[in-house]
Amino acid sequence: MRSFDTILVANRGEIAVRVMKTAKALGYRTIAVYSEVDEHAPHVQVADDAVCIGPAPAAESYLVVEKIIAAARESGAQAIHPGYGFLSENPEFSRACEGANLVFIGPSPESIELMGNKAAAKQRMRQADVQCVPGYDDADQTDDKLIVMAKRIGFPIMVKAVAGGGGRGMRLVQGAVDLPSAIISARSEATNAFGSGELILEKAIVQPRHVEVQILADTHGNVVYFAERDCSVQRRHQKVVEEAPCPIMTEELRARMGAAAVDAAKSISYRGVGTVEFLLDTTGEFYFLEMNTRLQVEHPVTEMITGVDLVALQIEVAQGEVLGLSQEDIKINGHAIEVRLYAEDPAQNFLPVTGHVDLWRPAEGEGVRIDAGIVSGQDISPYYDPMVAKVIAWGETRQLAISRLIGALKNTRLFGIKTNKSFLIDVLSKERFQTGAVTTAFIAQEFDEHCVQDAPLSVSVASIAAAIQYQTSRSCAWQRSLGVNTELLNWSSAGCLESHYKYCVDESCLELVLLTSTPAEYEVCFEEHKTLVTIIDMDTCEAILSVNGRRCQVGFFVSEEGNVQLDVDGRMYALRNEFAYSGQIDEAGGGGRVTSPMHGTLLEIFVEAGDSVSKGDRLGVLEAMKMQCEILAEIDGVVTNIHATSGSQIALDDLIMEIEEPSVAA
Repeated sequence: MRSFDTILVANRGEIAVRVMKTAKALGYRTIAVYSEVDEHAPHVQVADDAVCIGPAPAAESYLVVEKIIAAARESGAQAIHPGYGFLSENPEFSRACEGANLVFIGPSPESIELMGNKAAAKQRMRQADVQCVPGYDDADQTDDKLIVMAKRIGFPIMVKAVAGGGGRGMRLVQGAVDLPSAIISARSEATNAFGSGELILEKAIVQPRHVEVQILADTHGNVVYFAERDCSVQRRHQKVVEEAPCPIMTEELRARMGAAAVDAAKSISYRGVGTVEFLLDTTGEFYFLEMNTRLQVEHPVTEMITGVDLVALQIEVAQGEVLGLSQEDIKINGHAIEVRLYAEDPAQNFLPVTGHVDLWRPAEGEGVRIDAGIVSGQDISPYYDPMVAKVIAWGETRQLAISRLIGALKNTRLFGIKTNKSFLIDVLSKERFQTGAVTTAFIAQEFDEHCVQDAPLSVSVASIAAAIQYQTSRSCAWQRSLGVNTELLNWSSAGCLESHYKYCVDESCLELVLLTSTPAEYEVCFEEHKTLVTIIDMDTCEAILSVNGRRCQVGFFVSEEGNVQLDVDGRMYALRNEFAYSGQIDEAGGGGRVTSPMHGTLLEIFVEAGDSVSKGDRLGVLEAMKMQCEILAEIDGVVTNIHATSGSQIALDDLIMEIEEPSVAA
């Protein structure tokens, strides 16, 4: 038995906070590690002690094994919890912990190494009689060999990186003509993300469910499973919604999948918490996909339906204790659903975003749990994964869990950065999701580019913005003039006060006139349209209003004179009163100015000055927040100037190159 009393969490963000909360509740001393940009991050504040491990880039801090080991020695930690991501599935890190006489709260290096290689994992699973997806996973990695084997397997086919996960280095190929470019791009992305360009091929199972089984193994040969999770709602092969149990699961199918997961774990002498992932087809057949040798992002839904704390069990197993529960002890109670709240812009193809968190106020309520790694006033940097929080809800029934989760999302306030919140609400509200009839094709089938655009500005929303801005400005003026007679507020010797507002969203502009009557009642006029807005109650970021007699609750943040952010029924609006900025002109680059869509590393530039390009041509590849983004030409023309270099760090809206449109002959 390995005894320890101090745990270093080799991670950041919400998972570091979540692990520390359980560890502290169990009486352990906790140590945080942080990069220079994370000095004031929430996980640092939660920990009992913290050690700086280097500059912001993960490759210089969170991914440096030697720095983590040194931090453990410096802080007196005897055990390390890796969380997920970063070094959690790095066998050399687990091995280094053992070499430094530190307890690694996770599986052995051998298990991580075997399951971290998709080709080797499938070969071992076949030996354990766990059914795998038909495919190719041999050593010959030449393009010609992959093309020959893909044709033999038959299309559609999945090209997948052997290492890593999260949808990176993965391409769905519908036909032979697209295969060569898919191999090149998948190999490039895998090399940059995981340091290995090795690929495997798998037959694409048409419209499957992605179902995974949570397992726990001790060091004495005992293995149990905690039901299953359905993670079918995915975008770019990354999970968006996870729920437990699977909506179509039967007891017989659960027993078969659970037994297969246990067999998989026993076949590699596994220890600790892990997840065995399967594809479930429409006939009820399931195929081994991969095994994640760590705690999963979606573990809270399992905890909420089984009543266990998986982190606490991880720590117990790491101490060498025998599992204190049998398979018969594990019961399912109700239904739980989780969504991942990302700092990203759905209207811009879900590009990650950076910025300042003006306000973070998570929702509270019956059956609601929010795991977050942000606080108000924090900056979201371009160096790490864009997930900022997980919103989870439990209910006695699946429908109650859905209703609670939608309500929790609508009442969670996050201002200052764009997020996917409204998209998540739309996903949960779709009839197919409500009935549980989803597959991995759900998002592609239910959403097109027009479904994820920013909400249009209505007269009603603009009127709410005007009323809140006026009320806020008036309250500030009142505070600056203490002792003023409140009966004189909104009063003018010339009659009813008028205030003018102009809000523009895209090409649409609304000019409003706000008329005051009583201190909390406003008439907002747009052309011939009149909206009556009454402030029923209002604090620093929440307002209960009556809009034309209809009661509504609105979240808001007024950052400075003329600017207001609104959260109306889960829809986000960032508005600016243009009349407060008279004389200021915004400059916008034309189609010939190619600018960066986000902060990141410019991995490659494919063109040179003087090259002719056509609309849609690939100009370069940008990498940020664990994803790659292709930069495409928006016009036909000739590249005249290139202002950036391959391999350089680049900021949002930085000028990369210029393209000159061809002149039109007279």
